[in-house]
Amino acid sequence: MIKKILKRLGYGSASSATGEQQVDIDGARLPENIRAYAIGDIHGRRDLLETLLKSILTDAAKYPESEKQLIYLGDYVDRGPESRETIDTILQPLPAGFSRITLMGNHEEAMLGFLADPVEGAAWLQFGGAETLLSYGVSMPPGIPTPSKLRQIGKALQDALPQEHLEFFAQLKDTHILGDYMFVHAGISPERPLTRQRPEDLRWIRDAFLTHGDLYGKVIVHGHTITESWEFHPNRIGVDTGAYFSGQLTCLALRDGEREILHTKR
Repeated sequence: MIKKILKRLGYGSASSATGEQQVDIDGARLPENIRAYAIGDIHGRRDLLETLLKSILTDAAKYPESEKQLIYLGDYVDRGPESRETIDTILQPLPAGFSRITLMGNHEEAMLGFLADPVEGAAWLQFGGAETLLSYGVSMPPGIPTPSKLRQIGKALQDALPQEHLEFFAQLKDTHILGDYMFVHAGISPERPLTRQRPEDLRWIRDAFLTHGDLYGKVIVHGHTITESWEFHPNRIGVDTGAYFSGQLTCLALRDGEREILHTKR
C-alpha cells in the first residue's frame, strides 16, 4: 500500500502554459460560473477548518448557479493537535454543487517518506510529525529514537491509519489549474515551464519563487510560507497565515475577475 502511495510523488499534470501570454493578477480570470475557494495550510487545526467551512457555505449560498470548487493547498497534518480529525473533516460529504481538489504539501510528503522508511524519514518527527502521531493514537517510546524504535513507530502509524486516510494521501495532486490561476502548495521554479515543474519545487521552494518579480503564464496561488496576512503580488497570491499558532486560517475566494478573502479571526 505504501509503495502505491509513494507513486504519487511523481510529476503533476499541469496544463501547458509555454508560449502563452503572461498573466498578471489584475487580468486573471476564472471560467464563467465557477466560484473557487483556495484554503491555506491547516496543520492540524480542525477547529479553524470547521469554522472556515461554515463561512464558505454562507458565501457559496450567494452564488446558487455557480459550480463551487474547494481547493486545499496542502499541509493538513503536523504541528497542530488534530491532524487525524482534520483529514476526517476534509473527507466529509460535500454539499450539493461542490467539488474538492486536494494538493500535496511538504508535510504530507515527509509523512509518507517516514511511512516508507522510518529511519531515513525520521526528520519528520522533528517538524510536526510527533503531533500527528499523537492524533492517531501513536506514542513515542521513551529514550533515544533508535532505528529499531523508529521502525516500531512507523509500523504503529501504518496500522493506525484508516484505509480512507491512506487513500486520501495516495490521491493528492501536485497542481490544479483553473482559468488563469495555477494552485500549488509552495510555489514554482521560475526557471522551468509550468509543464515541467519538479515535485520538490512545488512542495518546498521558497526564496527563488518568492523573490521572483516577473509574470508567469498563470497567477500562482500558494501556501507554505507563513506571512502575517495574505499577500497579493502581480504574479502570485500567498494564503498561509500560520493557522496552527496564529488562529487565522485563510481562504482565497475567486469568481470571474473578482478576489475576496475569507478567514478565521486571530
